[in-house]
Formats: sequence, structure tokens, C-alpha cells
Amino acid sequence: FQTPGACSPDGGPAPGDGDDQPAGSLRVRVEDCWIAADRALLARHSDYFAALFHSEMADSRRDELHVRGGLSARGFLIMLAVCRGEAVTLSDPGELWDAVECAAFLQVEALTRHLCDVVDSANCLALYSAARVFGVHELYHAAALFLCDAREDLWEDALGSGLPEELLEYSRSLSPASFVALGTHTPTTESLSGAFRVVLHLDEEGEGGWRHLTHLPALCSTSLAGVAVLHNRLYIVGGVRGYGKETVDGGHCYDPEADAWSPVPGPAQPRCDFTLLGHEGRLYAVGGMHRGTTSASAEAFDVATATWSPIRDAPRPVASAACAVARRRMFVCFWRPPDTTEIYEYAAAGDAWTPLTVLRRVQSYGHCMAAHAGALYVMRNGPGDDFLRCLMERYDLATGQWSSLPGVYVNSKGALFTGRVRGDSAFTVKHLLTLVYRVTPEGRWTPRRQMRGYPESGSLLTGLLRLPRRRRGTPYLFFSNMCNQSEIFHKIPSSALHVQTHKCLV
Repeated sequence: FQTPGACSPDGGPAPGDGDDQPAGSLRVRVEDCWIAADRALLARHSDYFAALFHSEMADSRRDELHVRGGLSARGFLIMLAVCRGEAVTLSDPGELWDAVECAAFLQVEALTRHLCDVVDSANCLALYSAARVFGVHELYHAAALFLCDAREDLWEDALGSGLPEELLEYSRSLSPASFVALGTHTPTTESLSGAFRVVLHLDEEGEGGWRHLTHLPALCSTSLAGVAVLHNRLYIVGGVRGYGKETVDGGHCYDPEADAWSPVPGPAQPRCDFTLLGHEGRLYAVGGMHRGTTSASAEAFDVATATWSPIRDAPRPVASAACAVARRRMFVCFWRPPDTTEIYEYAAAGDAWTPLTVLRRVQSYGHCMAAHAGALYVMRNGPGDDFLRCLMERYDLATGQWSSLPGVYVNSKGALFTGRVRGDSAFTVKHLLTLVYRVTPEGRWTPRRQMRGYPESGSLLTGLLRLPRRRRGTPYLFFSNMCNQSEIFHKIPSSALHVQTHKCLV
């Protein structure tokens, strides 16, 4: 972390202070440094300063404050940068420790959320330990979840790191996110709901097979429907039914804790083949088709009030746009054949769409997008409209730079549209086999493990759900009628190993 030039040692004024100090600003002494800060910014983001400024204490009206108690100047500067919305990269263990200490001491929610967002394999154990020491529960839980999800990569390091047993036990007590999948189905009658209209989850133990999770409601359509996971609930909205592809109005929500479905009202404009994105208590429905017309309209569903409300239209009409959430930011990928991929960010706070970046490649454009560790991964077709052998591009949100990943990724039977990222693993599935890839710190995707493929034909929809340990499902019986998929896999040349990512990773 590069500290800005706003810290002056030895008690002298910070640059820009003194008589020229702007109204509403103040100087804060932390350790031996004087740091310029905005009073309104501190009051808005720090519960500690908000309480101080609203008190009747003499310090509440001073333009110079001295923060005692061992807080570091580096942690204070990191806090200010995060609260100003700057891109802050923390790599040194000392920086992480100082940042967690500041978040706890000054009660800065924005800094806590930032630390939760940047938990990765490199810093997970350090943040987990610091969160325990300083009592930052939200970060403590986020780091424990990441350790649980990335157990294959981190557990040996955790055992050898000297982490207290209570931290290891807490992470063990959590359920890792399970890879779930469902086929494409239209509404049916109760008597015909049958064995095929199911949601399955991947059992990663042993050879890896698919287990039954739940049946779909009879009136639920997954054909051209919007599917998203929010607050560990699976939402299926819209879609079509019948030979005429009539748009379905309404949807359903599955709660794995209760093992129960509940109805969800549909958006004001019925739609199919649209983007459904779950983020911070709301579902966002963007674009889609209605009565044969592509729409740019967008709506948001507030889960707490169970109501839809209009939001600003998408930049242009779009159907089945790719989307992803990274660092609590929402991104939608628009394509313009034959050579242009545009990524827009939607900010709910200002109800605004902002162009983020444009990628141009000859006869190639993006079809699906994933997010991992502050980067967006876009899958695009190969040259000459080759949709079987695709290429991957990585966009770094911190630097704003594109990089091309080496290799070709096979999109056999739409496999590219099924992947989900958990920890540092990308889960992908098609009917032949399920492949798990490791996402390296450099951003490359390398094969990790192969398991059984999905036991039904047709297009697949996927997600990640944390399932209660008491409910891990029963083996799906259709495997008894399938061929030996392990033998099939070994007949595939190594050059055909492919990375698959989903259009919408949440």
C-alpha cells in the first residue's frame, strides 16, 4: 500500500494544512504523524468519530485531534483511502494487521467490507487471525468461509501456521458451497412432475457423483428463465412454457435450510432470456425478450419487501447478457458481433450504468463472464466464428488492463455456460464429465480433478448453495444406466481439456 503524501512526522502540519486548510477538514495525530482528514468523511464512515463529533465533549469541536491507544498511522491512511473509494491493494502482513486493527478500533464498516472482499488464499490465514484478535466478526466469518471453501488448497497451511484450534474448529463447522445444477424444463402438472424435474448437487467425496437435492415446483419453468443465488437461496424467475413459448409471469425461491420452495412475484414486465443477478438483498433483472422483442428495461426485486421497482434501462436492448459480481460491484457484458465486447458497471446507489472497458478482437466477442479475486474473465469465440474452441481474456479491475490467457477452451455442448467459482476452484459440468479447475494467483486455469458428468441431457443451469450437513441428498439413480464416464474421459486428448465459465457468476 502506497501511503499518500498527507502524513507529516514530528508534529508538523501535514501538507496542505495550516491557514489554507479547507472548511470541514481537520488534522489527526496518529503515532508521530499528523494526517489531514475530512470531518464529514470520518463522521460518515467511522462510528467512533461520528459519536465523538455528535457529543458535547470539548474534543468534538477541535480542528486537531490526537488518537491514542496504539493505532498505527499506516492503518489510518489505509482506512482513509478505502473510505474515499480508492483502489487499495494490501499484500504485506503488517498492512493487513494494521487495517484490521483500524477497522475494529474506529468501527469503520467500509474498511471491514473491503477486507472481507479481498480475502484470498494469500491472506486468508492472516486476516482470520487478526479478525479474532480484534473482534471483527464479519471478517472472522468471511475468512472462515473462505478457508472452508478452499480447504483443498489451504488446510495444510492452516494446520502448520499455528492457528488456534478454535479457529480451525469454527471453519470445520461450516458447510462449503456445493455445486448445484438443474436441467431445462417447462411447467407441468403435479402428476407429471416426475423424477426428471429435479435439482441435483455434486458430491465431491470419492469419485464424485450427483445427488438429489429437491424437485422443482410443478409450475416452475427453467426454460429461458433467470436463475440466481442470493442469501443462499436459489431464485428462478420468468422463463417460457408451451410450444408457443409463452412468457411465464412469476418465479420460485428454494431455501436449502428449510428444504422448501416459496412463490416469488414476477417483474412488472414479463420477460424471458434475461439476465438475473443477485446482490446485497436485491435481484436485478436486465433486458430479455417479451413477445419477440428484445428489451433494455431493467427492474430490481427487494427481497425484504417482496416488491419489484424499475431501475435505469440498460445501455441498449440485450438478451441473455453475461454478468458477474466482483468486489461488491455489478458488471454486465454486452457484445456487438463480430468483434466487440463491452462491459458496463451498474451502481445501485446512483442508479447509473457506467462503461468500464471495451475489448476488440477480430471475428471474436465475449459470450460469458466470471469473477475471481478482483478480475473478470471473459470467454470469447475463436476466429472465424469458431464456437467450439474458445479463448479467455482477463480484465484486472485494479489496473484496468486486459491480458490474454494461453490455451484454447472447448465449448462442447455448451459446457462453457455451466461454471461456478468457489474459493480458488472453478466447477464446470457437461453430460460427459464434471471438471474442476484451479485458478492460480497469476490468473491461469489449470485442471484439478475430474468427476462424473450430469446424468441428464439438455441445457444446464448451475449455482452454488451451502447445504445443511444433515441434508446431503441421496445418489441420483440415473447413473446406473450410464456408461463408464471415466473411460470416456481418458479417451479425450489432453489438448481438449477445457475451461468452462458461466454467463452469470454470483
